[in-house]
Amino acid sequence: MSEDAPSPPSIAIDHPRFHTVEIDMFTRQVAEDCMTHDCTMVATHTLKYDACCQYGCDVDVGERDAILAKAGDIRPLLRAEVAGKPWFGADVVDDPDYPSGQVVRTETWNDGCIFLAHDRRGCAIHRASIERGWDLHGIKPNICRLFPLSYAEDAIVVADEYPDYSCAHGGNVSLYRFARTDLGAIFGPELVVAMDAAEAKILARRLPVLG
Repeated sequence: MSEDAPSPPSIAIDHPRFHTVEIDMFTRQVAEDCMTHDCTMVATHTLKYDACCQYGCDVDVGERDAILAKAGDIRPLLRAEVAGKPWFGADVVDDPDYPSGQVVRTETWNDGCIFLAHDRRGCAIHRASIERGWDLHGIKPNICRLFPLSYAEDAIVVADEYPDYSCAHGGNVSLYRFARTDLGAIFGPELVVAMDAAEAKILARRLPVLG
């Protein structure tokens, strides 16, 4: 977002860490099932499966270590071309919004996150968790689980790039409802309670006046 652009409308919530949420997440929609949606780039109308993962992502160093601990389950799913490549960049960047305070970036391959490089759609980390029966919490990066939402400092926000993808146009579930379960799993049920209350206020404003 440009520094000169006005901030999107927000509503206050009662939560110890997060104090505001963007209103758009309660009223804008997204395609509910990523795996059956034919992703396209809005600007070019070109087909781009798993478009939101094409650039890779920031990963907390704790998540990086957890992913590497599951390498024996994840690596066999990856294409031979990337099986021996590093998964993460070497640069470690300080970022206070992340639990450890430090992040790394996933590598990319063939115009997508390296964890897309397998024989099906979607994330190899997520696929490994399903096939091997382990909980992906703390392993699959939080930033990926939350999309099309994100967070910064004391606010839950809509990801800047969300409108770039076709899933943002003609969807059937609100951004908040799409991410609600993961918001609770990552930040705790108190955040869901606070955001449910904000959602109710916003949706009540949109109801027609009867009588």
